[in-house]
Amino acid sequence: MIKLPRIFNSARYEALPTNDKPLTPRPRRTFLRVLLIALLMLGLFFGAKHASRRAPSPYTTGASIHRNLTSLPSHYTLPSGDKIPSVALGVWRARPNEVGKAVKAALKAGYRHIDGAWVYRNEAEVGQALRESGVPREDVWITSKLWNTFHAPEDIEPALDDSLAKLGTDYLDMYLIHWPLAKKDGKPYDKDLTHNPYPTWQKLEEMVEKGKVRNIGVSNFNIRRLENLTSNPLKIRPAVNQVEISYWIPQPELLQWAKENDMLLEAYSPLGSEGRVRDTLKVREVQEIAKELGMTPAQVVISWLVQRGLVVLPKSVTPARIVENFQVSALPQELFDKLEKAATSHKPYPRLNPSRGWGIDFDIFD
Repeated sequence: MIKLPRIFNSARYEALPTNDKPLTPRPRRTFLRVLLIALLMLGLFFGAKHASRRAPSPYTTGASIHRNLTSLPSHYTLPSGDKIPSVALGVWRARPNEVGKAVKAALKAGYRHIDGAWVYRNEAEVGQALRESGVPREDVWITSKLWNTFHAPEDIEPALDDSLAKLGTDYLDMYLIHWPLAKKDGKPYDKDLTHNPYPTWQKLEEMVEKGKVRNIGVSNFNIRRLENLTSNPLKIRPAVNQVEISYWIPQPELLQWAKENDMLLEAYSPLGSEGRVRDTLKVREVQEIAKELGMTPAQVVISWLVQRGLVVLPKSVTPARIVENFQVSALPQELFDKLEKAATSHKPYPRLNPSRGWGIDFDIFD
């Protein structure tokens, strides 16, 4: 409850000096005073109502807030002490001659987190856009990923150096194992290194010690694979796990495991992948919440995901949508619960799964 200020204090005015004649208030001053008080009370009333609707979600407890996102965390603090922005521009599938413009538009809109990967084949254009933006390097969080063919310890540093050179930086804020699959020498996969990625992880730890990487994590790992990796005597535990999470693939069990094990989840394709974006924006609950709060459906979904405690990686090359995706705010608890229930009640939609295309004899998500 917001405590309203005391506008009048009768004791304060009883001792005002007089000249033996009753003081007759001037009508104009009295009217203006009453009007001012009425406007102040009206503003406080609506401010209290707005604050009650924007109550912080328990899903974001403990997050460090560095800019006004109406009680949503703008950053999360990682075990290293580094603060990772909660909304990023994803550059997956961004084509040549458009990704650079998207990065510049995002930085101009206030983004300070760019999520990329070596295999996206656009790191050089991303790096050029970062330099031309005028935003200092230290103000931008840059993520890249280790591709499947470079998991052998002797291949990791050259692959990392290639990404650093293309991006035009001497360090990454985050480096992820892109998929839990090691490939080399034309074989479908390296069974030993895929089964136990500890040698790969040890080399990533070495990259942190050298200062080329500040934080390390994984991507597309399920709970079994996470437990397999973390059962090793790690010097540095994975800071994040980047996976596909959306209304259609909410992954509540993985999210709960991550919270219990001090690991942050990052959501790629948050509005849906493989042609599902339009379906996401037409979900009845999403549209109802958007109408009630005066938000767009995309803003509702991204806000809900951040409110769940995720880093969200919406991808767009359209400047207006880039700006739209960044304007998130906390959902009132009852509306958050409404969308959470709807998302976790339906059967999960099949996720992007490259297993068959890679010719491997197992499902990468099993």
